[in-house]
Amino acid sequence: MPVSRSSVTSEQQAAWQHARKLVGAAVREARIRAGLTQEALALESGVTRNMLIHIEHGTRGVSFERLYDLAEALDIIPASLVPDIDRHSRARRKL
Repeated sequence: MPVSRSSVTSEQQAAWQHARKLVGAAVREARIRAGLTQEALALESGVTRNMLIHIEHGTRGVSFERLYDLAEALDIIPASLVPDIDRHSRARRKL
C-alpha cells in the first residue's frame, strides 16, 4: 500500500530528503567524472535537464527506471548512484 507523505513521520521525511541529496550528489559526481554537461547527460539518458537539475540538488526523487537510464548513459552500474545511506546516516547522527 502506498504511503502518502503526510502520513509519515518527520524523521522519515528527513531521511528521504537526506537520501535524495546523497543520490543527487552521486549523480553529479559521476556526470562530472564522465566529462558530461547536464544537457549532454539529459540527452543521453532521456531525462529532462530540469529534472536532472532537481535530482542533482536533491530536491526531487528519482525512480529506479530513471536511475537505471542515468547509470547506463554514464556507463556505470545503477548501484553506484545509491551510496550506503545507512553509513551516512550513522555518521550524521554522531555529529
